[in-house]
Amino acid sequence: MKMFPDKYIVVTGGAGFIGSGVIRALNARGMNNIIVVDNLGTTEKWKNLVGKCFLDILHKDDLFDWLEGRESDIEAFIHLGACSSTVEKDANYLLENNFRYSVRLAEYALEAGHRFIYASSAATYGDGALGFSDHHEALDRYAPLNMYGYSKHLFDLWLKNQHLLDKVVGLKYFNVFGPNEYHKGRMASAILKMVPDALNTGKIRLFKSSEPNKYRDGEQVRDFIYVKDVAKMTIQFLENEAYGIYNIGTGKEQTWKQLAQAVITALDKPITLEYIDMPADLSGYQNYTRAVMVKSTNERLLMPETSLENAVIDYVRNYILPHKYW
Repeated sequence: MKMFPDKYIVVTGGAGFIGSGVIRALNARGMNNIIVVDNLGTTEKWKNLVGKCFLDILHKDDLFDWLEGRESDIEAFIHLGACSSTVEKDANYLLENNFRYSVRLAEYALEAGHRFIYASSAATYGDGALGFSDHHEALDRYAPLNMYGYSKHLFDLWLKNQHLLDKVVGLKYFNVFGPNEYHKGRMASAILKMVPDALNTGKIRLFKSSEPNKYRDGEQVRDFIYVKDVAKMTIQFLENEAYGIYNIGTGKEQTWKQLAQAVITALDKPITLEYIDMPADLSGYQNYTRAVMVKSTNERLLMPETSLENAVIDYVRNYILPHKYW
């Protein structure tokens, strides 16, 4: 017998950065009937789950065995599990982990009539030459800059070619930052490196512009969004009837210099900026990203509530400095 009368919500990548935030948001709505799917291994990702309510934790390789015969017990999937490293070079691994696993899970969910919400990525837009609109018309023409983005893009295309985009929800997360990303190492948001550097050296280091004719150093554009807003925006799709691909961003142009200044404000110390050369393995670097949020606005979906400065202050003072989790 289940501990709760409600059906299961299966969250893959549930111990991860965004996944653990989604579970926090679900718990805040009184939803505890959650199956966490992840590969904890020897990392400290487990700490992201402390204090959260759920029914069980499954290894990602055991999920399909567990699903067998439980078709009528499941309400929805929030599929966030993936390798999110933009510098991962093993294409076969990314295809298996990010593309084929997603196809198999979508097939199970759709055959049983479950709500299927999955993480795509803003990396699928490539260099932004075709814009950052979440309408589906240009989907076939996007050219991701790295294999991670391509593995995500392949799944978007598979759904489109199978005529399934009107039966699922794909979320293209932009530059998410906030608590519970300690385990991400190099792939954590820049803030997690800025803070100790600023405290230890009195400096924050930013990459020089790779396109100085377009962007001055530090004025490359990002769409930074707080994970607390992302979690709320994600779980809204459990309760609405929206389908298709949606951007999860702020829709605002924000520069690296603005982000660094917010960190300086949060630390309240005299700190200077220094510009350094970009590492060679980041050759496919995006100098401009900004989510187009017209679709979400027109459909009156939940939008971000936290300004960049307030989000950074909350993150730095309440999580990074005391080394706390959300």
